[in-house]
Amino acid sequence: MAAAFRSRLVAREVLYGAWSVIPSALSVRLLAAAGLDYVVIDLQHGAAVESDLPAMTSTIRLAGATPIARVRHAHTADIGRALDLGCEGVIVPNIDSAAQARHAASAVRYPPAGHRSAGGVLAAAEPFCLVMAESADAVAELEATLAVTGVDGLYVGPGDLSLSLGCEPDPDDPVLNRALQRVWLACAAAGKPVGVHATDGTTARRYRGAGCTLITTAVDATAIARDTAAQFSLARA
Repeated sequence: MAAAFRSRLVAREVLYGAWSVIPSALSVRLLAAAGLDYVVIDLQHGAAVESDLPAMTSTIRLAGATPIARVRHAHTADIGRALDLGCEGVIVPNIDSAAQARHAASAVRYPPAGHRSAGGVLAAAEPFCLVMAESADAVAELEATLAVTGVDGLYVGPGDLSLSLGCEPDPDDPVLNRALQRVWLACAAAGKPVGVHATDGTTARRYRGAGCTLITTAVDATAIARDTAAQFSLARA
């Protein structure tokens, strides 16, 4: 399954997924069983820690989806541990330059292609590396970052990108929209996939139309909060 997902990713097939901030094998199974292609375990801002990964990654895989980690930062040990404990690829945050992207990509691969240490019993044979574009500096370095060997694609966090640009986190905001358009065009020119964090299905369709091929359409905690609020509102009406 890992090789098949990687092949679909690099071929820029449209893939849909969810984001997990709740450290529970039960919750990620429910996400994966909805028919999604992937589930991202958020180690940077979510509540999961390394010890949660074996159960969560195994559950996601058994439910028919691909487990991915958004690691805490571009540290060799963080990247290696996520991959060793069952994640089939990583999304690496806070990448502002081609040099940082090169280090992250190297941490994903074994020598001679990289500097990752071998020995992970749950490690996938061909992991992938997506680096995040979430700052003005990252957007300025797009072409150089995409040219780095081992960088399989980009993942955009519109929220953090809007903070860096000093604008609203709305894809219709002219400042954010201009930056997003640059990302879409740069990835298309490089022939590499671009992923994006969407807040709902309507926004997801918009990003798909723009050429995004790895589209996160739900977050577990947000889904619970939204549905609970909606059902409570209906009950009280």
